[in-house]
Amino acid sequence: MAGHSKWAQIKRTKAVVDARRGVVFTRLAREITVAARGGSDPAGNFQLRTAVTKARAAGVPAANIERAIAKGSGAAGLAGSQLEEVRYEGYGPGGMAVLVEALTDNRNRTAADLRLAFSKNGGNLGESGCVSYLFQQLAVISLASGDAENEPLLELLTRLEAEDVRPADEGLDVIGRPERLQALQEGLQAEGLPVTGWELVWQPLSTVTVDADLEPACLNLLDSLENLDDVRAVSSNLA
Repeated sequence: MAGHSKWAQIKRTKAVVDARRGVVFTRLAREITVAARGGSDPAGNFQLRTAVTKARAAGVPAANIERAIAKGSGAAGLAGSQLEEVRYEGYGPGGMAVLVEALTDNRNRTAADLRLAFSKNGGNLGESGCVSYLFQQLAVISLASGDAENEPLLELLTRLEAEDVRPADEGLDVIGRPERLQALQEGLQAEGLPVTGWELVWQPLSTVTVDADLEPACLNLLDSLENLDDVRAVSSNLA
């Protein structure tokens, strides 16, 4: 029985991992589809190049990427995508502020799913603008390696109008204004620096600490939101 129990646990764990991978693949395919509206060639479409790079890094099969591009660009007889980008805002337990970015073809469905996730985890979905003032959007370009004190790098970042450079778990993060994302990414890559990724992120202007008994509910809420099919990204000000 012990062996059977262990195998059952392995199967359950694999099912969870596969389900999460499926959510990620679907999300990235939707990003590609939306980006492809601006043109099917990543070389001339920075938003598409960004989405494709993220998808490849996550292991999305090439066939899935090509299909998403074709759908978004209306190629190969496929209908153009009806997806739209929508941002939702709300509060979690202990006053945690939450921003949710979604790609949806049905706002009513998405709002209902989000409202349920918030309410089941002690939070509430709010009105537009209720927490966005607590965040600032930044361009973040990740480098695989580098020294934040390196003079030539700092001079380059000054020329490229970067705002900051910060040590990351692996390498460095170059920070800039949202509208400088493409210029920073292309400028760093042109200099031969090891660019591994780039994106726009919502950074909290300050963070909140919740009571220990509320922290599990906060984390469950964020996890529940991230697992919704329509959700593209979740940001919070939880410390």
